[in-house]
Amino acid sequence: MKNKLNKLRAEFLEQLAQAKNSEHLRELELKFLSRKGQLSELMGGLKDLSADLKKEAGELANNVKQELQEKFLEMSQTLNLRVSKNSETDVTLPGNKLAQGHLNPITLVQSELEDIFLSLGFMILDGPELESDYYNFTALNVPPTHPARDMQDTFYVDYKNKDGQYDLLMRTQTSPVQIRAMQKYGAPLKALIPGRCFRNEATDARHEHTFYQVEGLLVGKDISFSNLKSFLEIVGQRLFGPNTKLRMRPKFFPFVEPGNNGEYTCFLCQGKGCRVCKNTGWLEIVGAGLVHPDVLRAGGIDPEVYSGLAFGFGLNRLAMLKYNINDVRLFNSGDLKFLEQF
Repeated sequence: MKNKLNKLRAEFLEQLAQAKNSEHLRELELKFLSRKGQLSELMGGLKDLSADLKKEAGELANNVKQELQEKFLEMSQTLNLRVSKNSETDVTLPGNKLAQGHLNPITLVQSELEDIFLSLGFMILDGPELESDYYNFTALNVPPTHPARDMQDTFYVDYKNKDGQYDLLMRTQTSPVQIRAMQKYGAPLKALIPGRCFRNEATDARHEHTFYQVEGLLVGKDISFSNLKSFLEIVGQRLFGPNTKLRMRPKFFPFVEPGNNGEYTCFLCQGKGCRVCKNTGWLEIVGAGLVHPDVLRAGGIDPEVYSGLAFGFGLNRLAMLKYNINDVRLFNSGDLKFLEQF
């Protein structure tokens, strides 16, 4: 055993002295010092020796092991120092700055809106993208036979409920969360609801099957149309500047009564008329109205006691206007050339 240990020691030191790089060191470590290396194999044979020989050989084996490990470490440090001295890299210089990712412009606009509404006392809510027909349509005063459903080509999921009907769909709007919020929190309520929506659109520069909306809901006592107007004026001035004006035109939405389209002074030309606003000086930004009594009832709120206002923005449209983006499909393209501009 002594002879074998001394022979292994001499062989290791001889090969170690000839090592030229870290690859050679790694080969020596595996051959001699690893758990399945030659030294471990020899030490494993100690159990077969007599008690006297085992003690003496064991002490020698431990000394050899310690010596080999120390010599190996010294050579490793020597080689590393040699590589550093011969390297053209100045290790004292600062490293290269790592490239950082870019937020999607929709995310930038959403964050700005959330900051505005949080300062106005709103809470930010989210809801399921896979929604039931009830929450997406029926609870929002759009029953199965309502013609307003024709305006939204919908992605239904190939799954039937117990009545044999296709009841699950990818939500076409963030409005279902209004019902869920009222059912959960009751009144009074102030909520902002951003999120992704889906419609079976023929895609082009202005239409996309996947897009983002943000809706606001305010429920309380004695909420009137004048509250809605003043509130939208505040939102417009916070979004586009203190000189922004609001123009409201009637429009039908089944979940509000009365409903309107809100148009703000074009923030690109300050109302003078340009290509973006089609020379009108106004940009159609928001759909809004007073919450329909049937929607309040679906949310478990008594319309005889409470009333509410609701409004909605298209986040894609806001981002396109703010950053002068001419194709809505760019948002979902994953094109770094597009994203690195923001």
